[in-house]
Amino acid sequence: MLEYVKTVLMKVSFDKALFEKELRKSLNLILPAEIKEFKAWCYRTFANMYESVLNKYFVKLAG
Repeated sequence: MLEYVKTVLMKVSFDKALFEKELRKSLNLILPAEIKEFKAWCYRTFANMYESVLNKYFVKLAG
């Protein structure tokens, strides 16, 4: 499932609203054990475009 959500995020990364929607859905689909790897990948791949969106969802998970 992790590879699937990565593919989806890559495909929707052209649109901020769509990216945010799919990121939110992705966090509900992947296994809890995959969250750390997923977070690292998201920041490596999308931080230059959507760091504020990533922070919004990953900070919630840390708390």
